[in-house]
Amino acid sequence: MRGPEWDLRNRLLLAAVREDGMSTAEYAIGTIAAAAFGAVLYGVVTGDSIVSALTGIIDRALKTSVN
Repeated sequence: MRGPEWDLRNRLLLAAVREDGMSTAEYAIGTIAAAAFGAVLYGVVTGDSIVSALTGIIDRALKTSVN
């Protein structure tokens, strides 16, 4: 006979044997995703518009005069 105590027992057993953390495949996918994000970020930062905007900001900062 299966009652509410049977369900609670099964849930407790599953919680006790559940594997936490990432497996090797999950680490590999996470590493690939991080590398792809880095490549996209590098492409954005080294793009012409970003480089010219950063150069303009630096030029304005260096041209300011201190009274």
